[in-house]
Amino acid sequence: MPNSSRLLPRLTFRSAVRVAALCAAAAVSTASLSAHAQGEWPTQPVTILMGFTAGSGVDIVGRTLQESLQKSLKTTIVYDYRPGAGGNVASEVVAHAKPDGYTLLLGTAATHGINPALYKNLPFDADADFTPIAPLVEVSNVLTVNPAVLDVKSVREFIEKVKANPGKYNFASTGNGTGTHLAFAEFNARAGLDMVHVPYKGGPDALQAVVKGEVCCIFNQVQSVLPQFRAGKVRLLGVTTKQRVPVIADVPTIAESGLPGFNSTIWFGLFGPRGLDPKIARKVNDAVKVALETPAIRQKLIDAGNTPRVETVEQFKATVKADRQKWAGVVKTVGASID
Repeated sequence: MPNSSRLLPRLTFRSAVRVAALCAAAAVSTASLSAHAQGEWPTQPVTILMGFTAGSGVDIVGRTLQESLQKSLKTTIVYDYRPGAGGNVASEVVAHAKPDGYTLLLGTAATHGINPALYKNLPFDADADFTPIAPLVEVSNVLTVNPAVLDVKSVREFIEKVKANPGKYNFASTGNGTGTHLAFAEFNARAGLDMVHVPYKGGPDALQAVVKGEVCCIFNQVQSVLPQFRAGKVRLLGVTTKQRVPVIADVPTIAESGLPGFNSTIWFGLFGPRGLDPKIARKVNDAVKVALETPAIRQKLIDAGNTPRVETVEQFKATVKADRQKWAGVVKTVGASID
């Protein structure tokens, strides 16, 4: 008869191995189920709010990046347009949204640089209530005129004609407190001009007002005015950046056209609500970087008058902070304020 004392250690060892294997399998299964239940972000469409109308410069950039972002993040990107109050309507929604990564904001230098200084009673804190994620592009505005209303061919001629007729000419903007508004306000202050501001709900409406002759001019984003310029309906006099814009290289800068040092650029970027998981912010930042470094996308943005801008999350935070300080100085200089 076999000695039971010899069999016991062997059976115990085999049993232990089997039990350990079963436990490991159970642990992996449990972990898999847990991961599946929680889901690795994103597991549903991501909504990006825009504070400006469809067809605006913000929309053009967003649409240009949409397909690449969807591919990188493996989800659907849905754009939700909430124009109004210089982008504040959309910003407020995102500021109070759940920080789960499914509600983001395509913000601008207006929403996070200008508005904190311009509006006395914002329903959110532009600094504390948001998580900066990634910049997208830097944008130049261009002084755009309807020659049928104001027949001038240079910035110098523009200044001379308007200065000789104080209060006669109206200029359009994409809304109170937007970059287009403050660019013109700063320009008027520097040049000593007396013009009437007519705000519109967004870029397309404002530009159409210029084309129709309701107002004489606008500082608008290069990408927005190119179609009307190529159709011969408007004339471009000067860009607001330090350097000329390649796609309209024949158009001089405002600085070289009589106002030395003039520089009024804006940027577009993505933000999440306060408390957004840093891992999600970095994942979106990485997806933006892939899009902006894709040659075809990059060239399309440049051809539209934009400068692609790649920064880390931390660098973008510093950009937003510095820009807020800059625009606070501009708002103070022109004496602008909105209740």
